[in-house]
Amino acid sequence: MTAPRVYKAINAVAGELSRKGIAKANTHLEDGYNYRSIDDVMGRLSPLLAKHRLCVLPRVIERISSEQSGPGPTNLSIVALKVAFDLVSAHDASKHTVEMYAEAFDDSDKATSKALSAAYKSAMLQTFCIPLAGLEDPDTSSPKLARPQHQPQPVQGWEQWSEDIKEMLSICVTEEALNLVQSKHRTLLASLGRERPDLYRLVGNAFANAKSAHSSTGGQRLSIPKSVGPISPGDAEKSEEPANA
Repeated sequence: MTAPRVYKAINAVAGELSRKGIAKANTHLEDGYNYRSIDDVMGRLSPLLAKHRLCVLPRVIERISSEQSGPGPTNLSIVALKVAFDLVSAHDASKHTVEMYAEAFDDSDKATSKALSAAYKSAMLQTFCIPLAGLEDPDTSSPKLARPQHQPQPVQGWEQWSEDIKEMLSICVTEEALNLVQSKHRTLLASLGRERPDLYRLVGNAFANAKSAHSSTGGQRLSIPKSVGPISPGDAEKSEEPANA
């Protein structure tokens, strides 16, 4: 009797991913942790699924939704999902099902899609045992039930404030100095992420480059090279999320 091809396909995909893994190439500046985004996972996984003729078909088994009052007129939608992912071999239609729970918060209409993305990412990371040193963080953000009120932009405007932050990073010579900049401006960094995600990504890249340059010296004091200075819009387009900080 021929063995189901689905397990051979799962093993093949896991084997290819085991050689390199998926790095935590994104940074949540407000809470200070690194993560693998849903785009990172899909970008690596999609060609391998096609190569080994393995289909991943999601099915929502259970959905629970509620609302939580936020500050002012804001209401937060809370969605919890139980999702089944059918892994089906295109060779012989053999199937294996993986189930995953996920939940998400949103102040608009994106809570369900966020929960689906979280469920998919968690299921794929565990099913294919995608390696990475360190602890796995659950998602791209840590939503709070009581969100802060809208923060006015700095007097110089978000564009100039972001340039000022990158200039500070370019002259930091120790990791302690970088951490101090991040800690001192944590509230405005969070506001920047909500108000100007495009600038938030550029500042995130600057933090990542500065910390990477420091790490390469083994903790010694250093002069930050020019490449760690302000990042051009062209560089920003190469990375959709903040780089690993």
